Amino acid sequence: MTATTMGDTRSDNTGHTGAIIIRILALSIIAICVGFLINNYLTFWRDWPGIGNLFSHLGWFGATPPRRPFEDGAATLGFLQIAVYLVLIIGVIAYVMRTAGQPLMVDSERLSGIAAFIIRAAFWSVLLIGIVDTVISFLRVEGLLAGVVGEKLTTELGLSRFRGAYVHYPLILVSIVIAYFTRTLGFAWLALLVVIAELQIVIARFIFSYEQAFMGDLVRFWYAALFLFASAYTLTAEGHVRVDVLYAGFSDRAKAWANTIGCLALGIPLCWVILTMGMAGQASVINSPLLSFETSQSGFGLYVKYLMAGFLAVFAISMMVQFTAYLLSNIAELRGEPGKPKPSTENTH
Repeated sequence: MTATTMGDTRSDNTGHTGAIIIRILALSIIAICVGFLINNYLTFWRDWPGIGNLFSHLGWFGATPPRRPFEDGAATLGFLQIAVYLVLIIGVIAYVMRTAGQPLMVDSERLSGIAAFIIRAAFWSVLLIGIVDTVISFLRVEGLLAGVVGEKLTTELGLSRFRGAYVHYPLILVSIVIAYFTRTLGFAWLALLVVIAELQIVIARFIFSYEQAFMGDLVRFWYAALFLFASAYTLTAEGHVRVDVLYAGFSDRAKAWANTIGCLALGIPLCWVILTMGMAGQASVINSPLLSFETSQSGFGLYVKYLMAGFLAVFAISMMVQFTAYLLSNIAELRGEPGKPKPSTENTH
């Protein structure tokens, strides 16, 4: 074996090892995000102790003891919450090692597919919930709901917890199923729905002198969804406006460096800030409305205000997944991997 061949072999091994490390680190970002969401649910919805309280209970890292001592079994639940992260990260390592020769671009495309699925499910959720909740609110404000569903169910539908648990959540599950079997999604349709919702307010107000709180709530509900859910797709399609005087003139490699640094220094950290600040505690801006099924002050408006707080979480999660996919695709460009896909509108129209 010549010295040149030996050098090429060492270079290939180094590149192979580097690709494995990059894939583990990138996919671990998503694994930790999933672990954070699982533990957030266990802590604030299922009353598990939480990792921070466990550290306080054990006195680790200089944490002060909790005000209330742990009950029997609480420490075990806390260790299980730590195990969630470990299992997910071990799963990532096992996946990467089992597919050691897989290009970075394959992982990037799969993550983009996951982000697209999240957005599709969110899109169908706001569409179905908006329509159904509007119908319920209209019948309720006009005193017609009791004749359709009965007095008892009418009273229960006036409670945000009941409507959320027995109307909204089932519709979200239906939306997830639709998103799984539907591979197309047009954000132009959601924009059209916003225009239609606004148009019916104008017609009802100025022609029929009729206006109710749920009509404005529907516009805000759909508009917020359009603005937040389209962000991840727009990133995929290179559609976000770049306010710069340098990037457009960069070479492909320089653009890849700029995008890689931007994902690591700005994009992914921003998503983490939204999640950690919005879901840090029971009274945080995302957790609090979701836990209480918060509604607007107008009694006969849509019962969707708590879902609009959840839009921030959907935005942060989908953007984090897409930023990670974008990171991998740009690192693939820097490594000279062939077959980097051009921005497309697949899964969106």
